[in-house]
Amino acid sequence: MSSTNLTRAEAAERSALISDVHYVIDLDLTAGGDPAHRTFPSTTAITFASSTDGSTFLDLRADTVTSVVLDGTDITATAVPLTDAGTYDEEKGLQLDLSAGHHDLTVTADAVYSTTGEGLHRFTDPADNEVYMYTQFEAADAKRVFACFDQPDIKATYEVAVKTPENWTVVTNNTVGVSGVLGAEVDGVAVHTATVDYPLSTYLIAFCVGPWEHVTDEWTGSPLPTPETEDVTDTRLVPDEDITVPLGIFVRKSLAEYLDADVIFDVTKSGFDYYAANFGVAYPFHKYDQIFCPEYNMGAMENAGCVTIRDEYVFHSAASHYEYERRADTILHELAHMWFGDLVTMQWWDDLWLNESFATWSSAMAQTHATEHTTAWVTFNSKEKSWAYGQDQLPSTHPVFSGANDLVEVDANFDGITYAKGASVLKQLAAYVGLEAFFAGIRAHFVNHAFANATFDDLLGALEKASGRDLSDWADQWLKTTGINTLGTDFATEGEGAPGSVYTSFAVTQSGAQPGAGETRTHRLAVGLYDLVGELDDTGTTPSVELRRRVELDVDGERTEVPDLVGEPVADLVIVNDDDLAYGFVDLDADSLAFAVSNIARIADPMARVLIWSAAWQATRNAQMKARDFVALVARGAAAEDQLGVLEQVLAQAISAVENYVAEDWKEEGRRTLLDAFRAGAEATDGQARLAFVRAYTNSAQTEASTEWVRGLLGLEDGVSADSLLPGFVVDHDLRWRLLTSLVGTAGVLNEEEAEALIAIEESEDPTSSGAMNALRARTALPVSTVKRDNWDVLTRHGAEQSNLALRYRIAGFGHVGQDDLLEDFGTEYVDRVVDMWNSLSSEMALRNCEGLFPSWSGPTVLADVKALADDGATPAGLRRVLSEGVSRAERAAAARAFDAE
Repeated sequence: MSSTNLTRAEAAERSALISDVHYVIDLDLTAGGDPAHRTFPSTTAITFASSTDGSTFLDLRADTVTSVVLDGTDITATAVPLTDAGTYDEEKGLQLDLSAGHHDLTVTADAVYSTTGEGLHRFTDPADNEVYMYTQFEAADAKRVFACFDQPDIKATYEVAVKTPENWTVVTNNTVGVSGVLGAEVDGVAVHTATVDYPLSTYLIAFCVGPWEHVTDEWTGSPLPTPETEDVTDTRLVPDEDITVPLGIFVRKSLAEYLDADVIFDVTKSGFDYYAANFGVAYPFHKYDQIFCPEYNMGAMENAGCVTIRDEYVFHSAASHYEYERRADTILHELAHMWFGDLVTMQWWDDLWLNESFATWSSAMAQTHATEHTTAWVTFNSKEKSWAYGQDQLPSTHPVFSGANDLVEVDANFDGITYAKGASVLKQLAAYVGLEAFFAGIRAHFVNHAFANATFDDLLGALEKASGRDLSDWADQWLKTTGINTLGTDFATEGEGAPGSVYTSFAVTQSGAQPGAGETRTHRLAVGLYDLVGELDDTGTTPSVELRRRVELDVDGERTEVPDLVGEPVADLVIVNDDDLAYGFVDLDADSLAFAVSNIARIADPMARVLIWSAAWQATRNAQMKARDFVALVARGAAAEDQLGVLEQVLAQAISAVENYVAEDWKEEGRRTLLDAFRAGAEATDGQARLAFVRAYTNSAQTEASTEWVRGLLGLEDGVSADSLLPGFVVDHDLRWRLLTSLVGTAGVLNEEEAEALIAIEESEDPTSSGAMNALRARTALPVSTVKRDNWDVLTRHGAEQSNLALRYRIAGFGHVGQDDLLEDFGTEYVDRVVDMWNSLSSEMALRNCEGLFPSWSGPTVLADVKALADDGATPAGLRRVLSEGVSRAERAAAARAFDAE
């Protein structure tokens, strides 16, 4: 039995045995404000039924287990396995021998406060020394806080009681009642109680604790009647009248002044409106709170009625357009999970992709149709789809539907395949069966499996019934294979180059998916023909590239004829996969590529434009387009890009192209080209576009000369200020830290004492948690060998002593752009230390450190040693994946550099 790394087989065996579970959870956090207390008392009383006589285990990760009482009998001696050192062996869990029937079980233990964002995370705010705590339980970390059957298909109901100092608030999955505790010995203590009376998986329970500031609102509405719900009698799903859902936002005190609650509530209520209009089933829980949590590892977590979100989404400095768009996406993603994930929950983690893909697809749909972010699918192509394509080319690529044999594999699968490729596949499926049929199948799925567990086969059956199409072959093609198809065109024309020339034949071509078995797939896609319209004349008219003809069709096999385009006038630009319906690389014909590169700023439709950006970037990564040509494209066309999320992405891609993909002898010129282009872009634009260009400038490798502009923006040059350089531009705390880190991270500009003096001044002006972390990153970015050595040792030998956020910022500073020469000696040490580092850290931190410190700066000898370690069966499985991915990225970069040098 493997409690900490539960297998699918063990979970299935346990769920066949255990049912009718109810938890009574009692947590004592009264001493939690004192960091000297590393543990907290946790008592769990569980009632459950066993279907037969049998042995199983209960999950608990704790410092000590005080007692285990089963049906009134103390079984501690037999239930608690011990290690050779005589401590509780949490890898095995608590051992239970059961008879058929109902049981009462009580477990008393001392659980451990976390600083890694897993379990119960504790944070002290340096701005005011207030303490906050929150839980993060996905995939299986509820066991870090209370004893439980920690798997998604053993749903339960809950009663909770949390003791805290009297000035603290507790937020959980239902409304909380508070009472004082009488008696002098417990004076100043409050007891917070709540009941969760709907079945919920353990990973969806949450506790958020501290002196939160709180803002409220409400949403009123009801789902639209649909054929799928007309016979439903459960009023929780289909109410007789409008329902009102209480809404809450919680934030720590030091951020309260920056909280734009009205904007957050507007996005949330827009999501409620959109899902009410399309999901058919009412919001299934009692209230909807969003808690903005410090030191958060991810974007957010869909705890039912108690969503936790990274508090970096409370913007205390100027935020980019994409950051606002991303926050809206996150809010709507988690709200969609209330139905898909919380109301209907996967049976096992092999359907994790479906949870995350559906929420990702839903949030893009809701943004597009219910918020100001009407081009969310454009941003999706630029950001999420790029992530998916990169992930799908790695040796660790896996089918969308992945086996997930154990929790280690589950943790690794929170990746671009699970989220972004899966969402791309669902977008194509919606186009394939029709959007209304797609929603009808979703509604039936909610009705059929409400408050229970389901599999993808259950959903597929509902979609087949709604659409009338057999989807089994489609599912096999898209969910059980790996790799990316390349989609192109093959056409013939007559009257080549002359006015009136037309297509005499036209076909869409498809290569076999790579990496993988080389399959072709069925794609629902559109072909768009675009022309340059208008001429630049003395009236100032600007020509634009406009769509002339669009044909939507199903593509199957290596070649699919498109007879509807035969006879059409030859276009200036042909885009296969217009509107981005399909998942696949786009291979532009030579004339279209040349035209698009010359006219990218004139392409009127943002989706068509982003498809060109995407095609150019993927061609660069795949050594099909010289990286220096991509850099030139960005330098020429970025300032005209009005999709600000796309703008940020292509600027970042251009930096990556210079640092990773250009030939070494052109790198310095490439850096100068980008710095000139980014400064020119900042001077030619305003608002959030200007902010994007300035940020990109700070993210680029600097020269002594280029830092003069940085110094000017910081006001460090006599007679020069941000306003004199960029009139009306405000340099706030966040941007000052970016500029300062860029300055102190550039060799030859400041000595160590001068750099420290500037950092100390900035830190005193920004005494917040973000200020402390930015100062840490700036100090770690100093181009000094002793600084790198000290931080390398902290990261590789003492990471367990650092908070999750400190690790993130140290890694960012350690690998500061343009400092590869300072890091060369650490490649060999990475090979020597990485296994110990992996084993000494929690799963989340191990993944972060080993990925973030991968020696991509090293030469072939070190990479060969890393590859040997990745191929060694004795290396932990999760680490082997990290290492093989890093080697693959390094090999791809080397191929691109060689191509760029030709």
